[in-house]
Amino acid sequence: MGKKKENNFESSLSRLEEISGQLESGEVGLEESIRLYEEGIELAKICYSTLKNAELKVTELKKQLEENIKQ
Repeated sequence: MGKKKENNFESSLSRLEEISGQLESGEVGLEESIRLYEEGIELAKICYSTLKNAELKVTELKKQLEENIKQ
């Protein structure tokens, strides 16, 4: 299951980079730009949430390690 989340993060980040490149190229019309921007916002939310959860997990693991070392 962890692998699936990682793939989701990696694919989301990859797609976000692709969208960014398309928007920066200036080769897409206004309507397509808006659609890509909306998709990019959703992908950014997914990536942020995944990173935040990873940060919380690392913090918890560090806390557990420090507690074990003190014993």
